Amino acid sequence: MALVRLQKFLSEAGACSRRRGEAHILAGDVTVNGKVVVALGTKVDPDGDAVHLRGLPVGKSDRYVYVMLNKPAGVVTSCKHQGEAVVTDLVNLPQRLFPVGRLDKASTGLLLLTNDGRIHHRLSHPSFDHEKEYDVTVQWPLSAEALAAMGTGLPLSGAMTRPAKVHRVSNRRFRIVLLEGKNRQIRRMVKKVGNRVVALERIRVADLKLGGLSPGAWRHLSPRETRQLLKQLELK
Repeated sequence: MALVRLQKFLSEAGACSRRRGEAHILAGDVTVNGKVVVALGTKVDPDGDAVHLRGLPVGKSDRYVYVMLNKPAGVVTSCKHQGEAVVTDLVNLPQRLFPVGRLDKASTGLLLLTNDGRIHHRLSHPSFDHEKEYDVTVQWPLSAEALAAMGTGLPLSGAMTRPAKVHRVSNRRFRIVLLEGKNRQIRRMVKKVGNRVVALERIRVADLKLGGLSPGAWRHLSPRETRQLLKQLELK
């Protein structure tokens, strides 16, 4: 089988994200055939090499798992965060899962967790143009000009946000569809137009909809949802 970079192998095996894998390699946490590897360019044979992360064996997953979670407020989107409840604590499965993308601690809604490392890049990178839809409530009534400005684009950290679809629900509530995911983007956009977010819920990622899933609850994607998602992401 073709050799692959070690950090890619760790990610596709569901051990961690590719970026986190790089950190583990540099920290000396990874061994290949019993030897510690600290070079990021190292390649491994997925079928022939014995890879361990912090002493635990890592192998290509025979079965990918795709889980939808309705993240409640107050939970951190991470696999580990000292002193904080994290989203992986809410899903009781034997596989080691990691969240795809982020929702800040105060935000709620749809979060995908998986051991399929290919998913994160395809859903998170803006070049793939996958939509993410949010239901937002703000503190004060929003003007038509403020909604239009968020839809057209606003300067954040020296760069303009991409055009977004914005739909008013009520005086203090709107829905917005983004094709990107800058850090705390919606909260910063709302602040730019002189308002403040009081509730933010992600209700859709690509064609996956949160529906009636209760806060804190999770479910496996259906076979149909899984096939549709992998087709959208051009993955087998």
